Amino acid sequence: MQILPFYMVCDESGSMAGGGVDAINTALPELHQEISTNPSVADKTRFALIGFSTQASVLQPLADLSELTQLPSLSAGGVTSFGSAFRLLKSTIEKDVANLKAEGHDVYRPVVFFLSDGIPTDEGWQTDLKELNSFRYAPKIIAFGISDADTATITEVANYKAFIQQDNSISAAMALREFASSFTRSIVNSATSMASKGGEGFDLQVDDHVPGFTSLSLDKL
Repeated sequence: MQILPFYMVCDESGSMAGGGVDAINTALPELHQEISTNPSVADKTRFALIGFSTQASVLQPLADLSELTQLPSLSAGGVTSFGSAFRLLKSTIEKDVANLKAEGHDVYRPVVFFLSDGIPTDEGWQTDLKELNSFRYAPKIIAFGISDADTATITEVANYKAFIQQDNSISAAMALREFASSFTRSIVNSATSMASKGGEGFDLQVDDHVPGFTSLSLDKL
């Protein structure tokens, strides 16, 4: 069985209180419904949810969404430690890929959708990011910044695609719903690509344009 692991990594710092986490928590059941009721998609993909603030935690371990009845909720509080997210992501991916391989699956490079509304408060996060990007199961990272997120930082976090919320064109809550919708489309379309190629690989499908966001160039120095 071919498996493509997806990780949603969400900022849960204090600034996400209220509208921020509420918007994600509203979108998660819709994501679960869309994927869990599509057997060919649920079969080929696995989903995990990581939240980070002062510390990071795995809120939903990697799972087949068709085997879950619901997803956990985010809750806001604390500061914005990017490093804790990258360290936990690395150790979690390492363990998850090993487990999937042990079960006899062919595992494709994990895909991470990273979301933050602010500036990292920890020093040394770039070292943790570098270690994540250089280990053998390094994921493809699509980074989204909303509200007070810094364009240069979001671009640095991403290694595949990056998006920043357009100024005042849409509310943070609407931007978060678009983020979740883009994540869902990526899972569905990538799994569909995998099915169409009949075991001969697949094309990762990630939106080039997300409503309410500006696409950032990763090639600009």
